[in-house]
Parts: sequence; structure tokens; C-alpha cells
Amino acid sequence: MLIAIGCDHRGLNLKMAIMELLSELGHEYEDFGCYDTGSVDYPDTGGKVAQAVARGRVDHGILVCSTGIGMSIVANKVPGVRAALCHDTFSAQRSRAHNDANVLCLGEWVVGEGLAKEIVKAYLAAEFEEGRHARRLEKVRALEEGKLP
Repeated sequence: MLIAIGCDHRGLNLKMAIMELLSELGHEYEDFGCYDTGSVDYPDTGGKVAQAVARGRVDHGILVCSTGIGMSIVANKVPGVRAALCHDTFSAQRSRAHNDANVLCLGEWVVGEGLAKEIVKAYLAAEFEEGRHARRLEKVRALEEGKLP
């Protein structure tokens, strides 16, 4: 699996740990930054990762900031992106199985490295269940196109 990964300056340490995990799990990744602790604006990195996902350049994205909230807001502004902010493995698994999430958002100040790694594993191992969930995703796509229910 090819994964786009990015962070702001408050998510750098967790991003580095996740990249190590991705390599251990046999996944490839493209690092969209940031690369040091100098202050950066989360929309810059989050937008690049979300666009890579929406354009199909990568299979999934992972974004990290202090809480994950800013990154999830930014990613969800890009049509075709379904970003999920997860703080536990159950939500991570469900985000894929029921919502076909394609971007995982995490908060370095919210989850520790150990839990974050378990969340990433749960997210990547899960698969979309289709069925009634596919019908609901079609409604989400319609909303992205400006069609109200």
C-alpha cells in the first residue's frame, strides 16, 4: 500500500514513529512534510496529502498535528476525501469498514506513540464492508457535488 503522510510542527515526532511502523509493516509512503520543528501551517501539508489521496496518487493518507482536528478539517475540504480523526482502534477500524475513510488523522498531544501505532494498524487492516454503507457514501458524494438530499 502507498500512503501519503504529513504533519505540522506539533506532529513531527509521531509522524516519524508512524513512518517507521509503515516500513516495518511493508508499506511504502511518501512524506509530504514537515521535516523539522519550525512552525508551519497545517493547511499546507494537510492539503497536499488530501489532494494526493483524492487524485488517486496514493492509497491512503495519514495526517498528524497536535490534536488532529485541524488536519481533519483541512482534509475533509477536499472532494473525495473522507478523513477520520481517531483516538482509539475501534473508531479507526470502523472508519474504514463503515465510512470507507481514506485519510487517518491523529493528534500527537492526544494519543501516545504506542496507541497511535495500534490505531494505524487497525485502520490499515480494515476493509470497507460495502452493502448499506455504500448507499450512504453515495449520499456523501452527492453532497460534495452540491446536491442536497
